[in-house]
Amino acid sequence: MKIARIETFHVPPRWLFVRVESDDGAVGWGEASLEGWAEAVDGAFEALKDRFIGHDPYRIEDIWQIGYRGGFYRGGPVLMSALSGLDQALWDLKGKAVGLPAWQMMGGRVRDRIRAYAWIGGDRPDDVASACEVRKSQGFSAVKMNATAELDWIGTPKLFDEVIARVEAAQGAGMDVGLDFHGRVHRPMAKQLAKVLEPLGLLFIEEPLLSENPEGLADIAALVSTPIALGERLFSRWDFKPFFERGAVDIIQPDLSHAGGLSECRRIASMAEAYDVAVAPHCPLGPLALAACLQLAANAPNVAIQEMSLGIHYNVGHDLLEFITDKEVLSPVDGYLPIPEKPGLGVTIDEEAVREAHKDRHRWRNPIWRQKDGSFAEW
Repeated sequence: MKIARIETFHVPPRWLFVRVESDDGAVGWGEASLEGWAEAVDGAFEALKDRFIGHDPYRIEDIWQIGYRGGFYRGGPVLMSALSGLDQALWDLKGKAVGLPAWQMMGGRVRDRIRAYAWIGGDRPDDVASACEVRKSQGFSAVKMNATAELDWIGTPKLFDEVIARVEAAQGAGMDVGLDFHGRVHRPMAKQLAKVLEPLGLLFIEEPLLSENPEGLADIAALVSTPIALGERLFSRWDFKPFFERGAVDIIQPDLSHAGGLSECRRIASMAEAYDVAVAPHCPLGPLALAACLQLAANAPNVAIQEMSLGIHYNVGHDLLEFITDKEVLSPVDGYLPIPEKPGLGVTIDEEAVREAHKDRHRWRNPIWRQKDGSFAEW
């Protein structure tokens, strides 16, 4: 068996799907979505096609190593997202060819379902409570939201009171809560806010500082008992290594479409296990990315919870479940997602719908956020 074709598809709202086909007709799908940079990742696939068409698709680890090391320059969001999508597609192809889920080929499963959470908006407590009711109706028991709509460099007690009121509104609606700081503030305010939030019993605080500042993150981790989460902007086990060594993180959030696919994220999870760190994969993406995450959740014992983005994305009319035919596979029940039982990644793509959507290639870009004074704010 040889790889005969590698195709990419720009799928709305902001996804990049990958289709790999062998010379005997076996097909696998993956997701190389890098939000706002689909064209760059698509361009990286030109080199991957030159290198791997004609290669044995069953040699997934060999392809990963060559894809990572063989071009001399390595790492970073674009190259690793391309490799991630290819890796997912190869696990999907092999699993479908031999009739096994990816988790089965990786050694079998350690759980039957995984808890899931979804993002909510809302600047006022009433808005937060209403959003939580919607998520409860969709099958969730946990949510993540912004720490605040804006996080200025210098905080005030009034701002802290507003954050606490929003968290309490979500908890009052029966939800467990994680808060995302987005790395928007400098260390002094992040420390204050983390300390104020500590009594609320949050699932985690995410990116209280950007991952470019491991020293400051270690300081905050030592200051509070609330779990510190980060990792969506890290792209390999080598990127995660200094955070483990510093004790700066309690929950890592590798993205299976950015951090080397299922193969690399399984290795990252194993590294995390050695440091007693939990895994909560980042996934505000499409169905193939989520399906790959569920394969990891099935196989890695330290996966604790899974992010997903069920519902209309960014008001552009496209839903997580739109491009798969077996929607129940990615639908939460009583706060949990089931582990897929079907071969490969466990979902069935509506190929006709994907090809039709690709005709109108999306040009999605990250929105720009600003503080009250007009300065740029991290997303």
